[in-house]
Amino acid sequence: MKQKIVVLTGAGISAESGIKTFRDSNGLWNGYNVEDVATPMAFQRNPQLVLDFYNQRRKDILKAQPNDAHKGLVTLADKYNVQIITQNIDDLHERAGSKNILHLHGEIVKMRSVKNDATTFAYHQPINVGDTAPDGGQLRPHIVWFHEAVSAMDEAVALCLDCDMMVIIGTSLVVYPAASLVKYAPINSPLYVIDKVIPEITAHNNIIKIEKGAGEGVKELLQILG
Repeated sequence: MKQKIVVLTGAGISAESGIKTFRDSNGLWNGYNVEDVATPMAFQRNPQLVLDFYNQRRKDILKAQPNDAHKGLVTLADKYNVQIITQNIDDLHERAGSKNILHLHGEIVKMRSVKNDATTFAYHQPINVGDTAPDGGQLRPHIVWFHEAVSAMDEAVALCLDCDMMVIIGTSLVVYPAASLVKYAPINSPLYVIDKVIPEITAHNNIIKIEKGAGEGVKELLQILG
């Protein structure tokens, strides 16, 4: 049987495809304060502003292309049972060809009703105030905003508990609860950390640091793991 690898990816892997994050410039996300566009309260105050922001985010993401790190994880799956847990809302892992992807924070290519978190619809056109789902609820992006529960965490924890090794790519491990996933990997199993700036990790005994960007780091990981 193939060894199980859980890969936790963050903004750093998508940055190499040109996708910016709110951490790029002092808490501003493409010129917006996070509290104005990425919280339930913001949506209540000014729903069209929030919808316009995500309409543009979706447009930008669809223009971006998977990079060498995304493609390298597809190659990794040739020899290992790879499960990707991503903090990113883009679909670059899917477009690169990876399978078994768990999105912790939602997906920009999907939308849902404000009345129902579970049922999603393809997000093909811009969403505007007044656009409703079949249940009559206003449509919104299928995104987990700040101050909302991360419903996929239980599944993510179960995956980490059952892995043979873990790989962390492009995440500063400061956004919770996602950052807590590291402590659920078996404490003596290999933990590969790929980032230009390696985050501090104390809850593990076998850390292998690859201090490079995502693309070069995944290339080195493939060489190590054969």
